[in-house]
Amino acid sequence: MNTPPSPPGAERTYGSSVRIGALVPLTRPGWVEAGQHLLAGLELAVREVNDAGGIVGRPLELVVRDTAADPQRAAAAVDELARLGVVALAGEYHSVVARAAAARADALGLPFLCSSAVLDGLTEQPTDWVARLAPAQSHGWRIYADFLLSAGHGRIAVAAEPSVYWASGARTLRDYLAPRGGTVIELDMRALAPTAVCDELVDNRATALLLLVGHPEPAVPIVKSVRRAQRLAEIMIGAPAGQPEFSEWATLLGDDGAAIPFLRYLPERLSPLGARVETALRERLAEAPSFVAFEGYDTGAVLAEVLRSHGADRERIAESWPRVAVEGTRGQIRFSRTPGISVWQWAWTPVQVVDRDPTEPGRFRILHTG
Repeated sequence: MNTPPSPPGAERTYGSSVRIGALVPLTRPGWVEAGQHLLAGLELAVREVNDAGGIVGRPLELVVRDTAADPQRAAAAVDELARLGVVALAGEYHSVVARAAAARADALGLPFLCSSAVLDGLTEQPTDWVARLAPAQSHGWRIYADFLLSAGHGRIAVAAEPSVYWASGARTLRDYLAPRGGTVIELDMRALAPTAVCDELVDNRATALLLLVGHPEPAVPIVKSVRRAQRLAEIMIGAPAGQPEFSEWATLLGDDGAAIPFLRYLPERLSPLGARVETALRERLAEAPSFVAFEGYDTGAVLAEVLRSHGADRERIAESWPRVAVEGTRGQIRFSRTPGISVWQWAWTPVQVVDRDPTEPGRFRILHTG
C-alpha cells in the first residue's frame, strides 16, 4: 500500500506523536504571567486529550517556544517549528508578536490558531491559514468606550507608548467616542515622566486616564503618581488591555491597583465545562486562572477536535476552520469571516469590563458587559 506524502517539513512516522507548536511569552520583556496562564490552559487541554486516548491513538505533544514579546524571535520560532514537523501553531499573547508569527505561518502554509492577540490586522492580507479565538481589538475596545460613556466620562486622556497595538486602541476609542461627544487626549509617554502625567490631566480637565502602556513599567509608576495626587482624587484610571487581571498587579500596587476597569473575556457565569476547567487550572496554577488560561484551554480543545475530524495534514486543518463547532469553556466556538478582520474569527467570545473590588482587591466586580 502506498503511503501518502507527509506535509512539507514533516518528519513523523506512523504511531509517533502529533506535534503542535506553542508560542508563549515566558521571559521579560514579555508579559510572563500571561504566558504562564496561556501555557497552563494549553497543557491542561493536551493532557485531557491524551488521557482520553490521544488523536486516533497517537499522543498529542506541545512543542513550546518562548517568544519573550519579540516579533523576530517569534518568526524564527515558526520557521523552526515548521522544520520540526508540527501540524499547527497555537498561542501567543502579544498582538505585535502574533502578527509576526501569523505572517510567517501564512507564508509557510502552517495553520495557526491564535489564542489571545486581538489586533484587528493580524495579517496584511486575508488568509485561510490563521484563525483566532480572542475578540478583535475594535470589538472589545468599543465595548470599553461604551462603558466610559455610560459612566459619564467625556474627556478621556490616554497615556500611550508607541506601538501598533496602542495606536490601534487609541484610534478605536477616538472613532467611537467623537461622534458621541467624547474627547480623547493623547499623552506621549516617551516625553512625560509619570509625575508629569498629573499636570497634564489637570490642564486638560480629564475625568479618566487610560493606561495604554506596558506592565509593570511604566503602568505601575503612573498609577502610584495619580493615586497620590489629591487634586486627582476624582479621576478614574482605566486599563482596557487588562493589566490588572494578573496577581502581579495586585502585589505591586495593593489597594492602589483596585477600581481600575479593564477588559476580560469571560461569561458572567461559567458553564459546567468552564467550571470544571477552572478547578483544574486553579490547581495547576496555584491561583485563580485568568481569562488567558481559558483561552489556552479552548485553543487546545479546538485543535484536538480538528485533528480528530480532519487528520493531521496541514492543508486539511486550515480548510477546516469554517466547519469548526466546538463547545469551549466560554461558549460554542465557530469561526467566520468578519468584516475588517483578515483571519478566521470567533465572533465573539463574551466581553466584560471588570475591576478589582476596593474593599477586597482579590475579588473582581463586573461593571459592564457587551
